[in-house]
Amino acid sequence: MATLADSFLADLDELSDNDADVLEEANDDATNMEEDVDGDLADIENLNYDDLDSVSKLQKSQRYIDIMQKVEGALEKGTDISNQGMVLEDDPEYQLIVDCNGLSVDIENEIIIIHNFIRDKYRLKFPELESLVHHPIDYARVVKKIANEMDLTLVDLEGLLPSAIIMVVSVTASTTSGKPLPEDDLQKTIDACDRALALDAAKKNVLDFVESRMGYIAPNLSTIVGSAVAAKLMGTAGGLSALAKMPSCNVQLLGAKKKTLAGFSTATSQFRVGYIEQTEIFQTTPPALRSRACRLLASKATLAARIDSTRGDPSGNAGKTLKEEIHKKIEKWQEPPPAKQPKPLPVPDSEPKKKRGGRRLRKMKERYAITDMRKLANRMQFGVPEESSLGDGLGEGYGMLGQAGSGKLRVSIGQSKLAAKVAKKFKEKSYGSSGATSGLTSSLAFTPVQGIELTNPQAHAHQLGSGTQSTYFSETGTFSKIKRT
Repeated sequence: MATLADSFLADLDELSDNDADVLEEANDDATNMEEDVDGDLADIENLNYDDLDSVSKLQKSQRYIDIMQKVEGALEKGTDISNQGMVLEDDPEYQLIVDCNGLSVDIENEIIIIHNFIRDKYRLKFPELESLVHHPIDYARVVKKIANEMDLTLVDLEGLLPSAIIMVVSVTASTTSGKPLPEDDLQKTIDACDRALALDAAKKNVLDFVESRMGYIAPNLSTIVGSAVAAKLMGTAGGLSALAKMPSCNVQLLGAKKKTLAGFSTATSQFRVGYIEQTEIFQTTPPALRSRACRLLASKATLAARIDSTRGDPSGNAGKTLKEEIHKKIEKWQEPPPAKQPKPLPVPDSEPKKKRGGRRLRKMKERYAITDMRKLANRMQFGVPEESSLGDGLGEGYGMLGQAGSGKLRVSIGQSKLAAKVAKKFKEKSYGSSGATSGLTSSLAFTPVQGIELTNPQAHAHQLGSGTQSTYFSETGTFSKIKRT
């Protein structure tokens, strides 16, 4: 029977065998990866960047030649109505359109490759031009027009670039550090420019063919944005299915160019928008609402492309409905805001409100009524500093108390009726009214004269209540005066 130690040793042997297998597989993968990298490096080393044919190979490919011949033949023949009743996927013209969409994407990539070739060559002559002209086709046209000329005042760039960019290019060329290109490099650059312009012309032919068939391929999308814009959107996206899978925020930017302000103000620069700005709805929309209209058009065009990709409505009625919704929303945006209606007063209550009144309410109001002194203390005279309890504006302010111009010569506190009533009740209350004397009363009284006199406490309290002076007058009314010794 195997012990526990023997089982542990067996497990360790199995783990070591697995590790050895994993290491062997890793070594094989590393060897294959090194072979792939070596092969790629060999291809890169064999690639000659000075030769345009080794960089640009699309125009000489059999696929490019076949598709362009079919497109030219279809444009000469026109639209074939007889094939419009068959299934879309089985139509050879639809397959040609799908191939054209893929070819348009390849042409775009090839133009970018040629643009990089031209830029690398022409950088020795005018290095600042690539930062001023960003579009590849515009860059190729400008390079072909300037060639090896150092004085740009002799070169007419009108029609190739906007006037503001032409001015910046001319000023920059006068201070550039570039030098004229050799004849060999200049000829290669001009050939690359011709090839880029030829590819651009081929792309336009492809788009014209797709545009002529858009009423059959994408009727709903063509109804909203037009056949020309629909063809450009499909060509840039790579087909109708690729356009249907794209979100509307990306559809809005299809065909957008990077704008070069060249130091000018960005206050009048328009937001980024692609082919959608060429639609009729966008052009007829007021400038203040074009950004919202562009987003709306992109969203509805995406919905129409998704309908067309599934052949949901070949008649195009869904596109017409979406277009009507766009028009209604834009008209709704242009409506003035509703006028603010005056708020009517509430209907008065016919029943009288229950209010407490009578003698008790009048007495309560009189008890808590504000006095004249408090009224003056709450008021302030313009331009006259008020006095305060602590001085310098600190403490409690006195307002107009004691100031000239208050309208009163003297303000007396005055005793309220309630306070007078309480004082009267207090005076009428006497502790000896029942005949008994208080334990705190005394028969000894101190007088202003020297000595102590015995007096009657009840008589003394009676004299104080009557308000008479009993210091110098006796009970009989005779004047008593004691001489001082």
